[in-house]
Amino acid sequence: MTVITVDGVTRRFGDVVALDDVSLDVGPGELVGLLGPNGAGKSTLLSLVSGQRRPDRGTVRLLGGDPRDAASRIGLGVTPQETGLPPTLRVGEVVDFVGGHFPAPVPTGELLDRFGLTEMARKQTGALSGGQKRRLAVALSLVGNPRVILLDEPTTGLDVGARQALWDAIRAYHADGGTVLLTSHYLEEVQALAERVVVIDHGVVRADDSLGAILRRVALRRVVLTCADDLSAWPGVARAEAVAPTAGADGGTRQSLFTPDADALVRDLVRADVDFRDLEIRGASLEEAFAEMVDADVPARLEGATR
Repeated sequence: MTVITVDGVTRRFGDVVALDDVSLDVGPGELVGLLGPNGAGKSTLLSLVSGQRRPDRGTVRLLGGDPRDAASRIGLGVTPQETGLPPTLRVGEVVDFVGGHFPAPVPTGELLDRFGLTEMARKQTGALSGGQKRRLAVALSLVGNPRVILLDEPTTGLDVGARQALWDAIRAYHADGGTVLLTSHYLEEVQALAERVVVIDHGVVRADDSLGAILRRVALRRVVLTCADDLSAWPGVARAEAVAPTAGADGGTRQSLFTPDADALVRDLVRADVDFRDLEIRGASLEEAFAEMVDADVPARLEGATR
């Protein structure tokens, strides 16, 4: 039985089609990353799966039932993009309150320890920093020992250390058999966590495959080297980026050259006696894969992605 089933779903907001005939199945124990630019429909999809909204057309099933029924949501944990926490309640009190709605919640002390919130147990939520509130919000999604969690931009506003801690908590939950559907505009986050990637743009699923398969869809390879010459117009280079000038007597610029045949490009440079050093050949990043599947300005638009 699938954990999440979205079948032929369309959802409109006035004249805007947020989702257009979207179908998606998520099986038990999958960790699926949902990518898309601002306004693509990601948050709308999560709101349908969590039962906050209903589709205009098509069906959504959660754990075999209607997500708008409380019985179906008992096995669901959710972290929305914005979480309203009662400002006068203490952190421990909030965890106790939310956990009280579930038959077998995670003990409050254990949950707070897992997310590095133990020292804040008696602190009012209104006095927490933005990052601390975000950690608490993700912790609350797990308090009920859910079978599936929906995480909408889970690490927005966190520093590197706090983000890594949350990644570890998500991995631990998944390793125990939990199912995860997350959205993120941090491409490295999806690449670090997801086994499967679903790309949505303008309310339509553009790609749905394993992370490796998505990366392999990119035709170009990245050749990174240091050279005093500008190689952006060299035959076989589809596009180029100057990374940074290199300090030292010989100077040179660190350059990224995108090419369909990295081996041929390097051979041509050697045969032409081009002086270069510090050669690296890299596979595609998820950002490059995403740019190939939607329009060329997607990476820039992703920086403010919220839906």
